[in-house]
Amino acid sequence: MAKKYHKKDFQSFWHSIRLKYKLSLFNEGTLEEIWSFRMSQLSAFSVLFTFALILVALTAFIIVKTPIRNYLPGYLDVEVRKEIMQNALRADSLEMLIDIQTRYLDNVTSILTGTMPVDSIRDIDSMAIINANYEITRSEAEKEFIRNFEEEEKYNLTSLNPNQTPSNAIFFYKPVNGIISSHYEADIRHYGVDLVAADKESVLATLEGTVIFTGYDPQYGNVIQVQHKNGFISIYKHNELLLKKMGDQVTAGEAIAMLGNTGSLSTGPHLHFELWFRGNPVNPEEYISF
Repeated sequence: MAKKYHKKDFQSFWHSIRLKYKLSLFNEGTLEEIWSFRMSQLSAFSVLFTFALILVALTAFIIVKTPIRNYLPGYLDVEVRKEIMQNALRADSLEMLIDIQTRYLDNVTSILTGTMPVDSIRDIDSMAIINANYEITRSEAEKEFIRNFEEEEKYNLTSLNPNQTPSNAIFFYKPVNGIISSHYEADIRHYGVDLVAADKESVLATLEGTVIFTGYDPQYGNVIQVQHKNGFISIYKHNELLLKKMGDQVTAGEAIAMLGNTGSLSTGPHLHFELWFRGNPVNPEEYISF
């Protein structure tokens, strides 16, 4: 019985929304019908829905295809930061070339005017030489202490252990501020940690060193590797953009890439970070507090 009433209610509702209404305009003096319009509730809803759909699609098209998208929160920050970094690199290169050109013209002028001493040499390309020595100058007392320490440690057998990891007094920078989504598991050949962070976040060098590899891997996307002086090698995978090239010197905490989602093994914006010591993988969580 209840089922019968439910069916009748549905039929009544369907009939009511399909029932057409007439809107008419009359001449007040002659009572002549000037204009009329017929529409049901269902037709009115369909027209409004279609209009709203077209309006949303048109708005999305305008936002994506016009400069209005630059006013969206968060969009302009990433684009502007990327453009600023690229412009800064170009400006630095241009400034270096201008300085080299100025030195070259000064040398040519000195040669033509005869003011340059005979057999003198000026390093025209001195600005292009990278000074990779970041060590602080040691005082005589420090040098003496180091000589005495090395003499005392000469017969220390523990220093002969090839598996010893020099983690004491070494500060590792976090490569990115993120959350660990996958830990180090050597048993399944996962030799690093996965750090989930915002897309295109800056990826930092964990220690100072030299970039020994940059390239694209079909599985790991854009990859950069840095060799450090104390035997460590740090590897950064799935990057959106690499900011350094092979042979560049980097300092600890310097931006070397932008986090991304490249490579077939990536399921979202994250950084796969590995730490190797003397050819063997080590757990990064034992050296860095993520």
